[in-house]
Amino acid sequence: MDFLPTFLPTGIQLSYLTASALFIIGLKQLGSPATARKGNLLAAIGMLIAIVATLLDRAVLNYEMVLLGIAIGSAIGAIMAQRVEMTAMPQMVGLLNGFGGAASALVAVGEFWKVIHGTAAIPVDETITIILSVLIGGITFTGSLLAFVKLQGLITGAPITFPLQQPFNITLLAGFLAGSAYLVVNPKETSVFLALVGISLVLGVLFVLPIGGADTPVVISLLNSFSGLAASAAGFVLMNNMLIISGALVGASGIILTEIMCKAMNRSITNVLFSAFGSGKKVEGGAAGSTQDKMLKTIDPEEGAMMLGYAKSVVIVPGYGMAVAQAQHAVRELADQLERLGVDVKYAIHPVAGRMPGHMNVLLAEANVPYPQLYDMDDINPEFDRTDVALVIGANDVVNPAARSDAGSPIYGMPILEVDRAQHTIVIKRGMSNGFAGVENELFYKDKTMMLFGGAKDMVAQLVSSVKEL
Repeated sequence: MDFLPTFLPTGIQLSYLTASALFIIGLKQLGSPATARKGNLLAAIGMLIAIVATLLDRAVLNYEMVLLGIAIGSAIGAIMAQRVEMTAMPQMVGLLNGFGGAASALVAVGEFWKVIHGTAAIPVDETITIILSVLIGGITFTGSLLAFVKLQGLITGAPITFPLQQPFNITLLAGFLAGSAYLVVNPKETSVFLALVGISLVLGVLFVLPIGGADTPVVISLLNSFSGLAASAAGFVLMNNMLIISGALVGASGIILTEIMCKAMNRSITNVLFSAFGSGKKVEGGAAGSTQDKMLKTIDPEEGAMMLGYAKSVVIVPGYGMAVAQAQHAVRELADQLERLGVDVKYAIHPVAGRMPGHMNVLLAEANVPYPQLYDMDDINPEFDRTDVALVIGANDVVNPAARSDAGSPIYGMPILEVDRAQHTIVIKRGMSNGFAGVENELFYKDKTMMLFGGAKDMVAQLVSSVKEL
């Protein structure tokens, strides 16, 4: 057994290397719906290996407390995962981001408390790392909690601003930098350190406060990146390679996802953070402002079923309304009935349909929709000219032609699913309310558009019933 003290450090580092490789492979496989489950499992195995390796590290002083924390956290996580609705997934991601940021900040606080009670001098690089971990972790914690509260509807989703907000933010940030410089020179000043912790928490709130409801999912993705950076910074504080690597992976993947979402909306990250877009207020511009003079065409489920049943090709466009109504199983049944009649059925997925990329894919996979029937925006748009009927279920901004034709619209330039090019379009919607962007949808007033008013699940069920009779 004498070889164990020599082998253990090497074994721990090899375990960390194995876990890192599993994380990378898992992330790669999460890029496709067909391999996502396997990728998630591999990443989970990697995390298990990392946890076990860390517990074998002799630096762990109290196994009882660690195991108790793991048991409590695992139980809470399992319950949350079972109970969370798919429509609330962005909120849950935001909440978990916040917990990750808080954990990283607490690691930095604990490390600071340990070093100030020591007799040795505190290295400058260690002080800077602790400060960065506190800043990023604190902003991530309170910013993510506020994003959760906004998406959950506990407070208004509209941008919240106050006079001289930006100068106040800049003053706080300058104060943090000044305090950081002072702490580097005098690293055992507890009061200054606590002030920095407080400022970082306030900055997180002020960071998310002016963000509009439509952009909150983008900010959650950005905060996800921050949580990774906070974990990586905590890894440098603890000199733990696993934390550094996994944090860097989360940070990189989070910023890539943020960029994907911004690109899907044809907006920059600075525009998302500072434009107060998506307040939920009605915005009119250009052609969108003239829709009040146009007429809507409505149909009932029987007429809609005839249009769908006698079509050669149908493209189904799911949106947030379908997710809220949990109508994915009814949609799958409708597609099955149409295919029974010889109709070619495809699904068009916009990158930001729902609230986050992949939202619609997961919902449809839950209903066992075949992966080959799911088409990304770039692949399906050329098909609409040859489509008999486009069936829009609860989508709004992502099918608004104003993004293509109205230079005065706030969403002008945003890539959309061009359902208005189909021979006919059926839109299932509860009413005429605006989407997250707060703009009226020109599609509803097009000559080829038919409105089917009602809840998504109920209307699709009625379509299924009527199609069965054809």
